[in-house]
This record gives sequence, structure tokens and C-alpha cells, in this order.
Amino acid sequence: MNFFRKLFKNYQESSNDKQVKKQPVHLSLDDSFVHHFINQGGKFLYSTKIEEVVLNLRNIISENNWKEITCSDIDLLKLISSVDVKAHQKFDNNIPFFTSCEHLIANTGEILFSSNQLGVQKLSQITDNFIVYATTSQLVKNIGEGLTGIKTNFKGNIPSNISSIKNYAISNSKDNILEFNSNSKNLYLLLFEDL
Repeated sequence: MNFFRKLFKNYQESSNDKQVKKQPVHLSLDDSFVHHFINQGGKFLYSTKIEEVVLNLRNIISENNWKEITCSDIDLLKLISSVDVKAHQKFDNNIPFFTSCEHLIANTGEILFSSNQLGVQKLSQITDNFIVYATTSQLVKNIGEGLTGIKTNFKGNIPSNISSIKNYAISNSKDNILEFNSNSKNLYLLLFEDL
């Protein structure tokens, strides 16, 4: 018994190590969001110039051999114009969706959408392949701040169909009732530094 005690004694944490692990870690909004987003399976590309956004978009489309893309945002259609892909404005489940979002939720890694991006479509009815364009100014601490931001930005004309994507790893498991309709998407995030 002493042999095992001596063997495993080397692996025991010191009291200083235990104290360090108990201390809360405070990350910036962007670090927190990226940490949660990547841990949930999201693919993240950071850009400081709009030319980098276009290059990253081109690379995503090329990597996946996508020939067509759905996009209903007029500003994003301008970005697509320099990429070799056919753009549709009508939703199609077989075609990847390129869109903006309302907010990026730092404490969970979620992406918040509304009818401004989705129209009347439910997230579960839209294709599994998403490319989301967002800016660093859209980062908020939690879902409450995101909803407050929507209310503030659209005074008197609050959009409907507010929902979020929480999981970025597609699960084909039909056995887990918790994963049913969980809005999991194969998602690429093009994050543009605008601050």
C-alpha cells in the first residue's frame, strides 16, 4: 500500500495549484466568445480588412466545393459579387446560407438571429451549412444584453423570430431526445474587427 501512496504522491496537486484553479478567470468579451464558440464546434475566421473577409469567404466556398449560396442581405451580396459562386435570395435547404446576425453572445458562444436575417423561416428549417458575417461591435456579454440590444436598435419595430444557434457540430444521432431540434449547424463565422 505504501508503494502506491509513494507512486501517486508525486501526482498530487500542491495547495498553491489548488488555489490557482479556484480563482475565477475573467476573459474579455471576444476571448470568451471565441473560447465557447470553438468548444462547441464552430469554425472561426478573424479579419481586420474587408479584403480578408472576401478571401476567407472565397476559401470557405472553395474548400466545400459549393457552387451556389443563399443570401438575402444586400450588403453581403456585394461581398459575394467578387467570389465565384451563384447567389440566390430564396431559401433552399440544399444550398449554404450566408447571412449576418444580431449579436454574438460571449458567455455561451451563441449567435443570435432575428427575422432580419431569417425572415419567417425557423432555424431548424434552414440548411445545415451556414456562413455568418459579424463584427466585433456585435459582441455582448449575455443573451439579456443581446435582447436589450435588439430592442434598442429597433425602437418601435422590434423584429420577430428571435433565435440562436448554440451548437456547431451536426449530430446525426436520432436516439438523443435532447438533441432533437437543437439548431445545430455546420457554421463558419467571419468576424470582422470594426472597433
